[in-house]
Amino acid sequence: MTYLEENYNFDYSSQNIQNIIKKISEDSSKDTPLDFAIKAYYYIRDAWPYNPYRISLKPNDWRASEISTHTTGHCLDKAVLLISVLRAKNIPARLGLAKVKNHIAVDDIIEKFGNDVLVPHGYVELYLNGKWVKATPAFNKSLCEKMNVAPLDFDGTTDSLFQAYDSSGTSVFMEYLEDYGTFDHVPLTYMFDLMKDTYPPLRENKVEIGMVLNLKDL
Repeated sequence: MTYLEENYNFDYSSQNIQNIIKKISEDSSKDTPLDFAIKAYYYIRDAWPYNPYRISLKPNDWRASEISTHTTGHCLDKAVLLISVLRAKNIPARLGLAKVKNHIAVDDIIEKFGNDVLVPHGYVELYLNGKWVKATPAFNKSLCEKMNVAPLDFDGTTDSLFQAYDSSGTSVFMEYLEDYGTFDHVPLTYMFDLMKDTYPPLRENKVEIGMVLNLKDL
């Protein structure tokens, strides 16, 4: 089975990632892969509050060990963390990229770019009990409560991708428009090309690989 190897982005032997694994597993030393995957999902979902505004185009910022030092993270950051801890526990995992609409808490971005499309959105595919399942640890519980949407749960057996509606069940909240497939690493150049095609201000502001992008400043 592939998607277990450590690489530049998923550097799970680093002390930072090993420390996270210890925190996830501190309640039990006899977790099954399913037990650990569920615990890891919830820990990473809630330990790094969702922040969609900072996007780094520096390759080193896409190492799990570096991401773990930040106090917040966007969907891609948190996907990289989850993949890393899963691989460290011998659970195959890979990065999924997609185009989504009606993302949580991005009013400023919608105003700047004139649409509510977010590219690329990151999720995780992991292999448990003989099949691949999808998990999206992006939106922390406190943010979901603030935005009047139920937190996205994960049981390790069924896909957990998005909240289609808010808590009232009447307002459309989020939908997937296009899936770009899965990756064994963080394809930074490809991701940046998707962003430039979707957001003209990036070209207008001459944003390039190697920069750290604060979307509020555009």
